[in-house]
Amino acid sequence: MSDRIRMGLIGGGPGAFIGPVHRLAAEMDRRIELVAGAFSSDPARSLAAGAAYGIDPARAYPSVEAMIAAEAQRPDGIQMVVIATPNHLHLPAAKAALAAGLAVMSDKPATATLAEAEELAALLAASGGHYGLTFTYTGYPMIREARARIAAGAIGRVRKVVAEYFQGWLSDPIEQGGNKQAGWRTDPKQSGQGGCIGDIGVHAFNLAEFVVGDAVEQVNADLAAVVPGRALDDDMTVLLRFAGGARGVVGASQIACGERNHLTLRIYGETGAIRWSHEAADRLTITDADGSDRTLWAGSGHVGAAAARAVRVPAGHPEGYLEAFANLYRDFADHLAGKEAPLLPGIAEGLRSMRFVSACVEGNGKGWVEL
Repeated sequence: MSDRIRMGLIGGGPGAFIGPVHRLAAEMDRRIELVAGAFSSDPARSLAAGAAYGIDPARAYPSVEAMIAAEAQRPDGIQMVVIATPNHLHLPAAKAALAAGLAVMSDKPATATLAEAEELAALLAASGGHYGLTFTYTGYPMIREARARIAAGAIGRVRKVVAEYFQGWLSDPIEQGGNKQAGWRTDPKQSGQGGCIGDIGVHAFNLAEFVVGDAVEQVNADLAAVVPGRALDDDMTVLLRFAGGARGVVGASQIACGERNHLTLRIYGETGAIRWSHEAADRLTITDADGSDRTLWAGSGHVGAAAARAVRVPAGHPEGYLEAFANLYRDFADHLAGKEAPLLPGIAEGLRSMRFVSACVEGNGKGWVEL
């Protein structure tokens, strides 16, 4: 029997984007192996997905409950599940898995609503179960380098934080034409409280808190459904006030026509600034007070231990999204093995993100509100 952690995938059926990404990332270090899945509530589609993933057809199940029950009877049954479904299914899937003693790795956001996130947090506290959350961008080496440098005082006390995440794929109402990915993201019954804010805004918010190392205390939100007929926001701008005194802004949009996946982070301190762009993820720009710039490269000898551990190829070689995703799975495997994994996002980050979504949605246009 393989000594790899045996994984069951929930979601990720035919036509899914994030399910195959989870599988590739989880297996990159050969410490986790996909062996089963409840890929779709349609048995035929679940079977087809299982064939595409190359698993035993008998282990492609029509429901989460069927998978958990059947796998519990096997000597080689699953030890963890990965949740890669629309948001409204996150809590029930996590509850079922935790009740069966399985570890859980979930796509973000943790749940569809803040109340659900609080329920999940209470369940984890009571059960002592294992839970990770794929805030993917925290797995990038140069994001971890930025966090370490700011903690070490490289730019002095942080004054200003700007996190932006712009996409343009929802500029038109493609959900009305049957686009599956757009359909669930624009449906409150499946997405939850937030649209754009819950899909990509939480990434930018999480990245800001992760790198700065400080909590946001107050938010001032402007959320809008720009495309006519949408029930959820597709554009957002949120002002931030951090506990340590810094001011900031999170901007996210899915109607920024022409944008692909434009994520940037800029942090300004008393003595310098740090800039990072997802489109050049292998480098970090440090700006000194005199305006001079230095570029640090992933894989070079200039990065610290946290970044060095996250680097997988020599400097100058393309490395990005899948490798960052895989770093989170490596952290999760370490966690399950009883090792320290201090940078792994978990339920605390899940609660933070859902408090952010809830505060912004409920306080939209009302000025400053407490987070």
